[in-house]
Amino acid sequence: MRKTVVKRQAQERPVTGAEWLDLDSIAQVEITSEDPSQPIESALQPVGAPGWRAADPGPQMIRLLFDAPQNLKRIYLLINEEEVTRTQEFVLRYAQNHARSFREIVRQQFTFAPPGTTTEQEEYQVDLAGVTTLELEIMPDVSGSSAKASLGRLLLA
Repeated sequence: MRKTVVKRQAQERPVTGAEWLDLDSIAQVEITSEDPSQPIESALQPVGAPGWRAADPGPQMIRLLFDAPQNLKRIYLLINEEEVTRTQEFVLRYAQNHARSFREIVRQQFTFAPPGTTTEQEEYQVDLAGVTTLELEIMPDVSGSSAKASLGRLLLA
């Protein structure tokens, strides 16, 4: 008999019933850092690769600039940390009409404590009209360690 023990992966497809936006075709993305082996593109699709990871430690920014204003109803975030115990904070905000004036959607902290607590999964029901920019700011460790930010999924509907 051959046997392989595999790690259980976080839910590969988030809560069903949503038609997730094809961000590749409707938005440009700006990032402050990227590990070449885990590019941002893999975090912006419903299934597939392991997601994005920053190349550098410290605070990171992921900014989606939409080609045309979008009406958003759902925002799904999945963040995994299987190596380092840390308390992460993220802020999700948006702008309308290509303005640089942002409105905060949510600010949240979560403590990862591998091997037990390794996944943060959030889904927000929103009613945002005319969104031209969506910004995710990640502080990977509020204590200021050299932890690197990561993002398993960022999906919008």
